[in-house]
Amino acid sequence: MTQDQLNLINDNKIKADDTADQVLNNEIIKPIWISVSEGAKLGGVQTKTIRRAIQYNYVKYKIVSNRYLIDFPTLITYLHTKTKLKNKLNQFGLGQYVDKWK
Repeated sequence: MTQDQLNLINDNKIKADDTADQVLNNEIIKPIWISVSEGAKLGGVQTKTIRRAIQYNYVKYKIVSNRYLIDFPTLITYLHTKTKLKNKLNQFGLGQYVDKWK
């Protein structure tokens, strides 16, 4: 193997290790932040449902450049709180691609 190939392999190992180390002691180091429209698409719901969750502090969020960014795990947790939201998630959202939730 050439030195360039070894460097490429080492770079890929570092990237894989970075993603594996995102959770340390049950604490997420690099959280996933998504927009309201992305959250609605992934959840199979309308954007006003996501905005209502932000309004009542059901999801963790932050504001960057006058835009809401939602913490992805809290969004999934919120969508599992009510049967109607859970059904929409499983039928129209990300849940249609998941066999079993943990």
